[in-house]
Amino acid sequence: MANEVVKQDENKVAFCSGANLGELFAAEMDGLTPSFERIKIPAGGGLAFEVPGDDPDSPDLVKEFNAVILYHHPINCYYEEEYTGGNNPPDCGSMDGHVGIVNETGEIRNCAECEFSKFGSGKNGAKACKQKRRIYLLREGEALPTILSLPTGSLGEFSKYVMRLLSRGKKTNGVVTRFSLKKAQNSGGINYSQAVFATDRPLTEEEYANIAALSEQVKAMATRVSPLDEE
Repeated sequence: MANEVVKQDENKVAFCSGANLGELFAAEMDGLTPSFERIKIPAGGGLAFEVPGDDPDSPDLVKEFNAVILYHHPINCYYEEEYTGGNNPPDCGSMDGHVGIVNETGEIRNCAECEFSKFGSGKNGAKACKQKRRIYLLREGEALPTILSLPTGSLGEFSKYVMRLLSRGKKTNGVVTRFSLKKAQNSGGINYSQAVFATDRPLTEEEYANIAALSEQVKAMATRVSPLDEE
């Protein structure tokens, strides 16, 4: 139910999406711009994700959900004025975390050398340019990806999760991941919501064959999705 915390369905749903994104978009999106739905992490230490539901104007709130990570990559977003929501593109954005493009002039910048990527360039000693990670997810029972944008405060937890998987010979698109939230506090004493990751189960061979194909499709088109700041 929209705007209420809903429970995860305990029944396991097979991840067998054989969707061909190119064919789907060619048939159904001619003249339209594809835009994946997004899952949002709350501010202020909230413990429920906002996930797309039946009503696009009233997302569901869930404490946890399961999904396969199809693909993930770093993005950087710099706003000259504090971002307050909406669909305004960043003043400078990077789709790979390394090369940024200034929106107004088209100037190309090296993120590693940019002054806004230095600690102290933003509020409270932070970086003015937000370093995030975009994750393309396939949720249970769905055929198209959903985007989750991890803020800086969740990158450490995600890095540890990926390393745990790699140590067991697994990749992020080879398992079903359970996503949840915990309350954390930064050095300035401000509470924030931190994403937590755990392996729910490995994919079957049939599931992985379909997921691997979809992962390649998502990877090929990921750089064409705008690096908007979703927080």
